[in-house]
Amino acid sequence: MKRIRVLLADDHALIRAGIRALLERADDIEVVGEAGDGYEVLELTRRHKPDLVLLDIAMPKLSGFEVLERIREEFPSLRVIILSVHDTEEYARKALRAGAAGYLPKRAASSELELAVKQVARGEEYVSPAISGRVEIDRDQSTPRKRDLNAELTPRQHGVLRMIAEGLSTKQMAEVLGISAKTVETHRALLMDRLNIHDIAGLVRYAIKIGLVEVDR
Repeated sequence: MKRIRVLLADDHALIRAGIRALLERADDIEVVGEAGDGYEVLELTRRHKPDLVLLDIAMPKLSGFEVLERIREEFPSLRVIILSVHDTEEYARKALRAGAAGYLPKRAASSELELAVKQVARGEEYVSPAISGRVEIDRDQSTPRKRDLNAELTPRQHGVLRMIAEGLSTKQMAEVLGISAKTVETHRALLMDRLNIHDIAGLVRYAIKIGLVEVDR
C-alpha cells in the first residue's frame, strides 16, 4: 500500500504535534517532515519530496502565500492544503486561486483532516464543508476587487510588508534581507505606492486583512 507522504508546516510546535498525531492514526499516511518557517518548508520539500504539504498561512520568514507561490513555480505537481484560523470564503477563494488544492480552517473537526488529505492526494480539491457552500472559485477571473492586490505583489514586497507588520525596524529588515537601509526604504515606498496606502498603520491593517500576519487572540 502506497502511503501519502505529508510535510507539516506551522510555526507552532504544539500544533504540528497535534496534526502529526491525528495523521499517524491512518496506516496510509506518513509524515515525512515538519517545518517551522517558510524557508524551511521549501528546504524540506526539496529534501523529502512529499506528495502533499499542509501549509499554515502565517509562517515566519515567508508567508504561506509566498511559499505557495514558490511551490507552484518549483514543484507544480505538488498538492498543497492551506491551514488557517480564518474560516471565511474570502480566504478559501484566495488560496484556491493561488494554486492550493485544499483549504482547511484550524477549527475544523479532527475527522476532516484525514478526509482532506486523502481527497487532495487523489487529485481532487477539498474545502471544509463549513465554508464550501459559500465558495465559488473562478480561476480565470483576472480583475481583482478594490485593493485586493496581494497576488500582484512581488515576493520581495510580500516579505517587506510582512516584516513591517511584525514591527521590524528599517535596520532590522536590512539585516534580514541582506540589503542596505536605503534599499529597504525604497521597497517600502514602492509598496505604499503599489497599494495606495501611505502610512505604516495602514500597511499593518492590510497585512492582517490578507492573512500575511495574524493577530494573537
